Amino acid sequence: MPIRLEIVTAERVVFADNVDVVIAPGISGELGILPHHAPLMTTLVPGELIARKNGEEYNMAISGGFIEVRPDRVIILADAAERAEEIDIARAEAAKKRAQEQLVRSASAVEAAAAEAALRRALARIEVADRRRRRRQQSPG
Repeated sequence: MPIRLEIVTAERVVFADNVDVVIAPGISGELGILPHHAPLMTTLVPGELIARKNGEEYNMAISGGFIEVRPDRVIILADAAERAEEIDIARAEAAKKRAQEQLVRSASAVEAAAAEAALRRALARIEVADRRRRRRQQSPG
């Protein structure tokens, strides 16, 4: 029996489907969620979110947010989320470079924290896009 996964941002529904497993970047580490999981609510950090359905894997980059787990449903309210195929790698690389430059120029702890958060988001997007690219290069035909 699958579990319903809904990933929503302020702009759109990024993903809504029944899946077999969800792996999400929780604040205390990676969360693996199967159907009939105990109820849970926690904060998500920037990283890769993976949903698997019938042996197929859906990879998404999220920039943080909240996850609510119910026995039959997982709801993710993400600050931002993109499917791997939607990620513009050049744009993500440019964001990474800007964040690194901001980090060097940070005059305060607040500026440094904002730059670090931007860097984590950019790195998550790059990692998800790179993983998808490598998988496509390895698949036959």
